Amino acid sequence: MKLFIKCTFALFFICLFGQVNAQQKNLLYFDATANYKRFANKDSIIYYLQKSKEVGVTDVIVDVKPISGEVLYPSKIAPVMKEWRGYTKTGNFDLLETFITEGHKLGLTVHVSVNIFSGGHNAFKRGIVFSDKKKSKWQSLNYTAKGLTPITQIENKWSAMINPANKEVQDYELSIILEIAAMYPKLDGIILDRVRYDSIEADFSPLSQQLFEKYIGAKVKKFPADIYTYDVNKKRVPGVHFKKWIEWRAKVIHDFFYTAKAALKKSQPQMIFGDYTGSWYPTYYEVGVNWASKEYDPSLTFDWATPEYKNFGYAEALDLYTTGSYYYEVDKAEAANIDVTKVNRIEAGQGKGKDDWYTVEGSAEMAMEITKGKVPVYAGIYVEQYKQDEKQFIKALKMCRKKSDGVMIFDIVHVIEKGWWEGLKTGLTEAINN
Repeated sequence: MKLFIKCTFALFFICLFGQVNAQQKNLLYFDATANYKRFANKDSIIYYLQKSKEVGVTDVIVDVKPISGEVLYPSKIAPVMKEWRGYTKTGNFDLLETFITEGHKLGLTVHVSVNIFSGGHNAFKRGIVFSDKKKSKWQSLNYTAKGLTPITQIENKWSAMINPANKEVQDYELSIILEIAAMYPKLDGIILDRVRYDSIEADFSPLSQQLFEKYIGAKVKKFPADIYTYDVNKKRVPGVHFKKWIEWRAKVIHDFFYTAKAALKKSQPQMIFGDYTGSWYPTYYEVGVNWASKEYDPSLTFDWATPEYKNFGYAEALDLYTTGSYYYEVDKAEAANIDVTKVNRIEAGQGKGKDDWYTVEGSAEMAMEITKGKVPVYAGIYVEQYKQDEKQFIKALKMCRKKSDGVMIFDIVHVIEKGWWEGLKTGLTEAINN
């Protein structure tokens, strides 16, 4: 009887405290354009999937819809990317089907990444906003210090973002998600990326004004000045509707997630529905995104949030969430040494502060806290950020594993170019101190 009680207690303990370990994943991202030529043949795909498995990767994320809005599978909806930077693919094989089939042979979980609200690559002037006159009207109209400007006319914007509030845009992007699900029923998961606005400057089109006015039940007397203006130093000054505008944009993104999940689960209920965002939650409102749980109330901490903002958290809609803890500094203690004049923070909504959430440890802790256990969280690292410092890279991998449910690595191209396979293996498989 005593033995039975001990065994029962041990089983209970494992169930109680082993849940997160059972979810622990090591996800490796395969970018579409950076690896376009590399994965133009089956042998290369098979080779790098085997390498990934050998170093401890459990899941691969295959980018099949990069920021240009083109896709890497034989779509009947979106334009297919057949050439990139002078290289034209030859042969007739299905890249995604190969990743799925060969990945499953190795016991890997295979996801796709789909960039949602990006309709073109500004640097290369290609994508749906450039090739399709109708879809060109979908592009974001940004309110800059120079005035209202279409995003394709703004320098230093890589992604030609489109308006998330536009129903035509939403329906188009949903059709692509569902096409992938229908064409590849053996695919394990679909992870959405860029489900957001371009920046705080977007979108100020007449359609957005109309939809916002419907949301608040009143006309905006001075648009866009009642949202914000610019002072003589080109700094934004919030207007009378600024906070409600922030709230409404978060609702737009929230509603899209719930619509997309319902549609995917109706089509392929077994598929994992995931999302990637940046980890810098205190400034991520600038891109219209509230990736927290509805149980987290940011209005108690941040002056930009209304009491209603919490209603548009969407962590509960996800099966998987990965966040970019994209910082060179790993331990929270390293935040004090951040030189804000030299930090490489070019991601949307990312600021230049020295708070401890500008570290891998701090951002991972914050993500776990504000998602409230509603979804497995995988803190991600950007390999190139570590330059030649492989020790810091390994340290970051271990920190992600320690402080979240695993780690996401962006991107395999940097691991290949740096030759950091052994470092990756160490970071993914070596024991971590608790």
